[in-house]
Amino acid sequence: MNGEPIVRWDWVARNWANGSPSAISALLGGHVVMAFLPVVLGLAVALPLGLACVRWPRLYQPTAALMNVTYSLPSLVLFSIFLSVTGLTQATVVIPLTFFALAVLIPAVVDGLTSVPEHVRQSAVAMGFRPVRRLLLVELPVAVPVVLAGLRVATVSSISLVSLGALIGQGGLGNLFIDGWQRQFPTPIVVGISLVLLLAVASDGVLVLAQRLLTPWSRARRSA
Repeated sequence: MNGEPIVRWDWVARNWANGSPSAISALLGGHVVMAFLPVVLGLAVALPLGLACVRWPRLYQPTAALMNVTYSLPSLVLFSIFLSVTGLTQATVVIPLTFFALAVLIPAVVDGLTSVPEHVRQSAVAMGFRPVRRLLLVELPVAVPVVLAGLRVATVSSISLVSLGALIGQGGLGNLFIDGWQRQFPTPIVVGISLVLLLAVASDGVLVLAQRLLTPWSRARRSA
């Protein structure tokens, strides 16, 4: 790229928060919204739908098949489909990524709930736990490691896939890639890649910490 240094820190300082929509901080904020909103929405849908699939097993196979088909589609195909409906807005990225998150989270919820040992359920019943209380206080806590494993995959994937939205002008940090390649200027590319990686690593670390806080008995078992 014509002798340019890999990173020009003066450019980063000028463009970090210059008040424009293309400022690095603004792109980072948009990236965070478009990456995390699909995961939150996906989890909100996956929990009741996963519970329904466990309650009525015949529902799981068609649901899983539909999600697998959706997950197999290239993200740009889904972006193009929704582009005609939602236009050049963040929704064009958020909606497809929500479907991708569902494809990961629904099996995680189902696997987590079905992994709860039957004797644990029976013990809760014997202690007088009604179904809702048993679900909230026994089954979901036991299923947390499996569900959070799926949530980690969905979160990191979403953070990565948001960048492709730059091809329709809604890619958060991915816009830095486009800008760098168009101008043959490496700094925006390096900054964009670095921030995406840091965001993914930080998010995964927070979820690992959340799992440790939500499953204190696993730490006690390892230390015993």
